[in-house]
Amino acid sequence: MRAIIFVVGALLQLVVTIFLLRVLLPLARADARNQLSQAVIRLTNRVVLPLRKLLPPVGKVDTASVVALVVVQLIATGILWWLRQYPWVLTPPQFFLVALGSLLGTILMFYTFALVLYVLLSWVAPGTYSPASALVSSLCEPLLRPVRRVIPPLGGIDFSALFVIIALQALYIAIGEYLLTPGY
Repeated sequence: MRAIIFVVGALLQLVVTIFLLRVLLPLARADARNQLSQAVIRLTNRVVLPLRKLLPPVGKVDTASVVALVVVQLIATGILWWLRQYPWVLTPPQFFLVALGSLLGTILMFYTFALVLYVLLSWVAPGTYSPASALVSSLCEPLLRPVRRVIPPLGGIDFSALFVIIALQALYIAIGEYLLTPGY
């Protein structure tokens, strides 16, 4: 049963991440003509386009994509909760808070892995173009720019990604401790 839960959880996490990318790519001003961006748009259009008729964008934020992301996360949380057969019942606000915490954890882990990939690509293939590196760069640069203003490169080495990863992991731990607090 644990193997089934793992497979289902991994697939649901992939779906949530694709919808997360649908929200993040326009916010990061990623190239919409990029092959990977096009794949994300095509994979999520069936859910987002009908919602867009009901929910207009607010500024730069596509509310239909945000609502789709939250709904997909709620469904994923419900499926995993049902598969794990937890003996306790959550009230709807508690369930929503658990799903929101899971979504925040997904965002933090996504950016952690994106930054690690960004650093590895800068070591392995600096200055080269690929659709993946362009996408990762457009997602990571908005996080790294403010840190680079405070902490400039030392000896030609940019430590900004390291400090951002440490901050992301600290937030991830803090959210996990808050969600796992007894009496919650």
